[in-house]
Amino acid sequence: MKHFYSILFIAALGSFFYSCAKKSVPEGENNPEAIQKSISIAAPVANSISEFSFDFFKTVQKDPEYSGKNTFVSPLSLHIALGMLANGATATTKAEIMQAIHASSLSQEDLNATYTKLLNELPKADPKVQLALANSIWYRNSFPVEADFLNTMKNSFKAKVTGLPFVPSDVNTINQWAADNTNQKIKKVLSTINPEDVMFLMNALYFKGDWTNKFDKSDTKDQVFNLQGGSTKTVKMMNKTDNFDYFVGNDFAALQLPYGNKQFRATIILPNEGNTIESIMDNFDFAKWNQLQNGLHNGKVIVGLPKFKLEQEFMLNKTMGTLGMKKAFTDSAELTGISKPGNIYVSFVKQNTFVALDEEGTEAAAVTTIGVGLTSVGPGSTPKFICDRPFAIIISEKTSNTILFMGKIMNPEFS
Repeated sequence: MKHFYSILFIAALGSFFYSCAKKSVPEGENNPEAIQKSISIAAPVANSISEFSFDFFKTVQKDPEYSGKNTFVSPLSLHIALGMLANGATATTKAEIMQAIHASSLSQEDLNATYTKLLNELPKADPKVQLALANSIWYRNSFPVEADFLNTMKNSFKAKVTGLPFVPSDVNTINQWAADNTNQKIKKVLSTINPEDVMFLMNALYFKGDWTNKFDKSDTKDQVFNLQGGSTKTVKMMNKTDNFDYFVGNDFAALQLPYGNKQFRATIILPNEGNTIESIMDNFDFAKWNQLQNGLHNGKVIVGLPKFKLEQEFMLNKTMGTLGMKKAFTDSAELTGISKPGNIYVSFVKQNTFVALDEEGTEAAAVTTIGVGLTSVGPGSTPKFICDRPFAIIISEKTSNTILFMGKIMNPEFS
């Protein structure tokens, strides 16, 4: 157990494969809190979101700025924010956005209908888990915005639409919206409003789930964690022996830790000896994700998982360019669906994230902000799953398989 890769926390919310809603009540109990809600989403759209999730994460971790470092992002939050932008794009600009989010074969109408369904149904999937999705559009009130675009934002994305003078004090108003929609976990997404800024499109995602079977705090011990370069550090390692769903492959092992009524789960990916978590995730995709799900076994496992907390900010212009979204960042961007005169472009795409994992469960949040600016300007033994080296974690919803968060933990910190 000597290669040390920090926890890759991939919060996966799922890809919506099931077409009928079901109710699941524990046998012998009449417990209304135990009702689970299945989420029905067309397979092509579900697959699009999942394929984008892995493509996005792999592209981020290859960026020299984040290579070898803790990385925690929300593919779902970014997908929804880019989906809003796609509604205002035309021609090549729109085609590139749809390609980047793996939606080239989908109609805008089907995609919008899926976003509406996610906004309505994901928060209700498990009454024991807190999940909130919110969208907002902020625009300079002297800037002409197409009424059809704003109506689509309100109707399909349930977005809060607000015109402001874009004076310095409006930064506080926008940051307050981010804080209010992430349980105060992300309090600052903007530092200033520039003279060329005319619009911000924003998505906020908040998740809080207690483990179905919590870790006993008395079993949390100081233990050694092996860092990637060969050095070690001491971490607060949570320990538990119980029955879990687990997967054993040639290159990595995986373990699922359920939340609440088991509708959401965290999937921890731990590289085998001789592999690194970054090499595993570089080769991980939607097909391998499905293979993992289908190869799970249930049994007694000795688990060690370090507590950790992260707050991060990612500037994603380069990432989205690598994924094929290029023209939107140029003066020739075609965004006339937002404003007929045009002369606007995407000035930045950024994401702020938060995650904390401890004995009780997991709290995670993300805010994606898109800025729009004016262009002129062994057999028989109990298996062990001890995360004493860098690893990954995916948080997902069971029936839809939609991926909410993804990450890698190279150096767990908790304070």
